Amino acid sequence: MIILTLILLIAVLLAATWFSKRYRTQEQRAPLSAPLGNDEAQAAKRLQRHVQMLAGTIGERNMWHFERLEQAAGYIEGELKEAGCPVRAHEYTLQGKTARNIVAELAGSERPEEIVVVGAHYDSVMGSPGANDNATGVAALLELGRSLCDERPRRTLRLAAFVNEEPPFFKTHEMGSRVYAKEARQRGEKIVAMVSLETIGYYSDAEESQMFPFPPLRFFYPTRGNFVAFVSNFRSRALLQRSLKGFRAATDFPAEGLAAPEWLIGVDWSDQWSFWRSGYPAIMITDTAPFRYRHYHTMRDTPDKVDYGALARVKSGLVGMVRGLAGSSELQKQGGRR
Repeated sequence: MIILTLILLIAVLLAATWFSKRYRTQEQRAPLSAPLGNDEAQAAKRLQRHVQMLAGTIGERNMWHFERLEQAAGYIEGELKEAGCPVRAHEYTLQGKTARNIVAELAGSERPEEIVVVGAHYDSVMGSPGANDNATGVAALLELGRSLCDERPRRTLRLAAFVNEEPPFFKTHEMGSRVYAKEARQRGEKIVAMVSLETIGYYSDAEESQMFPFPPLRFFYPTRGNFVAFVSNFRSRALLQRSLKGFRAATDFPAEGLAAPEWLIGVDWSDQWSFWRSGYPAIMITDTAPFRYRHYHTMRDTPDKVDYGALARVKSGLVGMVRGLAGSSELQKQGGRR
């Protein structure tokens, strides 16, 4: 057993070495303090408004605070509709109540059978207002809608706000994204990419502000928590590489990538897990949550902890990345917002 454990640890170390060489960020990336352009400054204000509404005005939102959960769903639906997105609710019954995933869909113009899903869970863990986890992911999702819903992607694009990602539903058949992914597989849908936006609003230039689930990773990745991480299992590494390339082409914000075994702590900590279980390629984009953010899953996860300038720069990268995955482009745009 000891020998097997050592072999597995060595395998992870070797894999981390190889993937870090392939997916490391470029040199000369802009620092966290880099000034924002006008578009990003305006986006930062909107992102802050979304996070303040979800984690400040509404606050803790889950099945134990169901009215607040519904209020959050209504806010998300309203914002997506205002952005021009066709929106529908994907519903299922849980604890005698109707739980809702909120989904905006843009039909593909050339390959509509190929589907790209970008998701973020909108519930918060019990006892937390959930600003960084995961109002930041939802805020970015809403701003993606603002940027993309007046475009015509070649592939079908879905923007999904998932319910019930947090415990006790995490990694169960009652998890909102699990219900959604299972039904998609049963319908025979061809989801070619799924991106989970998970806790993406906290960054630090302080030395040793970044921790790791596997200590040797510190030799291959920055020890300052000033980057956004792209994470996948081995089967989804091609999607990881494409996504990183698209993100880096659209922003100078630092990004790091890691493809690793699913048993490595943190690799499967969000809705991408649900899509892996249904056989779909999926990645997570994250600030690495508890490996950097000490307020994770506490009552102190409040809107004032979020770096909205950094989040706006991440959002810019996400727009370019999603355009690439869905086959959208400025040439196909029908007019409207950026």
